[in-house]
Amino acid sequence: MIARMSRNNGRQNGMRARIAAAAARLMAEDGINDFALAKRKAARALGAAPTEGLPGNDEIETELRAYLALYQAEEHPERVAGLRAIALEAMNVLERFKPYLTGTVLAGTAGPYAEIELQLFPESTKEVELFLIERNIAYAASDERRYTGDRARAVAVITLDWQGVALILSVFDPRDERSALKTTRAGRVTVRAGIAEVRALVELKPGGAAHEARPA
Repeated sequence: MIARMSRNNGRQNGMRARIAAAAARLMAEDGINDFALAKRKAARALGAAPTEGLPGNDEIETELRAYLALYQAEEHPERVAGLRAIALEAMNVLERFKPYLTGTVLAGTAGPYAEIELQLFPESTKEVELFLIERNIAYAASDERRYTGDRARAVAVITLDWQGVALILSVFDPRDERSALKTTRAGRVTVRAGIAEVRALVELKPGGAAHEARPA
């Protein structure tokens, strides 16, 4: 019985690893930015049973970094460097709203269709919208849920085009600037970097790690 359990655990762990590798490949090649979507698509493609344990985001991220280093060793660092430079320009323009870079561009895992994600902490969302309107910058606005610990709150999310790249602005209350923010209740604390930290990354050679970033 113990041997059978060991074999079952081995098969489950093997499938979990295969799902993680396949999900990483989808994110690297198809530009999927959502870990949950990537792992579901990978599980379906591999014919995993509905009860199969899916890998965690950290497992997929490890596979993703390995894949990028192996198969996109030249193009990926250049992509990340370019996106970080664009992000820094946007942050400088939006400096009055206390911008922080987050997401895959900061992490250094941005895919071919990556979005630049910024967190803003203005006195009010209307300030940001008026700023964009005055500069004739077209945008779309919606509300999304974010978490401080287990506490959920609605935040405004503004989407616009910046130099041909999708720029996503999550607009928080200024009191949230020092809080630990998450996109899901059970998710990891969002890592972010301010203007000075992003400038330091931009000044590194392409592919520099986001080691200066800190949790939100």
